[in-house]
Amino acid sequence: MDNLSYPVILTLMVPKESKSYRHIYFTCFLFLYLLILSINIRLVIVIIMTKALHEPMYIFLSHLCINGVYGATGFYPKFLSDLILDSYVISSHMCALQSFVIYSSLLCEFTILTVMSYDRYVAICKPLDYHSRLTKFTCAKLILFSWIVPNFSVIPAALLSNLRPFCKYHIDKLYCDNWSVVKLSCVSSFVNNVYGYIVSVIFFSCAVIIIVSYIKLISACKLSLENRRKFWQTCLPHLLSLINFTFALLFDIMYSRYGSNDIPESLRNFLALELVIVPPLFNPVIYGLNITAVRKQVFTSCAAARVNVSGIKRG
Repeated sequence: MDNLSYPVILTLMVPKESKSYRHIYFTCFLFLYLLILSINIRLVIVIIMTKALHEPMYIFLSHLCINGVYGATGFYPKFLSDLILDSYVISSHMCALQSFVIYSSLLCEFTILTVMSYDRYVAICKPLDYHSRLTKFTCAKLILFSWIVPNFSVIPAALLSNLRPFCKYHIDKLYCDNWSVVKLSCVSSFVNNVYGYIVSVIFFSCAVIIIVSYIKLISACKLSLENRRKFWQTCLPHLLSLINFTFALLFDIMYSRYGSNDIPESLRNFLALELVIVPPLFNPVIYGLNITAVRKQVFTSCAAARVNVSGIKRG
């Protein structure tokens, strides 16, 4: 209980040659954060403002983008402040909050991608039932599922980690994560491991839903040229997002579970940052470029904005 009453000050990994290059690092990461915010928020606004995009697939995509902003905000502001202040410390309470945000975002991405795979399965394999199955009420329930289950799964994990007494105070990572906090304690991690396995089983069932959906999708595509066209247009971005997410998750597991002393520092930093940089940047770009309806609306809104700006300047 002392950890909850009295926050402990923890230290984070200091980036390599941060004294010499911290302003360059700050500029690069600030640019990345602003880029993530701009492309995700623009895509969400385009989907909200365009009535033709008020379809389940695009609604789920907007939530994927919102989740990308949420997860990025769990990392970038703290890391940017560390760089500019040259102070890589964090309280145990803030560490728990950062770990919660990053990992709830990670699991939310997985559940949203699961919901999107079900949406694509119904659209291609059961097209006549699409609007009767994916009603507004059903979409609302799926969205609630994709946000509530991950967040309520991460809360006990964060509490279990921070109720443990600390006997070490350094996290060998650029941000806090649950397993790194667990390793700071000298007491047994048995309960944490058991809870981790329970959560893994829950999300493994999501992976089964995705696999079954794609088996059925591929079978349906063999039978119809129209289904193959739909698959390449709307399922390819989803598949690429899944592959990207899987690699990010594997990198993070490798980093957290198999020790950092055996891995070169540059590779350690890459493994740590891949999870918080690539998915929120990759998802809106790949969807925006591959789905024609989204791409047209984004480019149209950009062109309209340029026309308005040039008109203001002339005026």
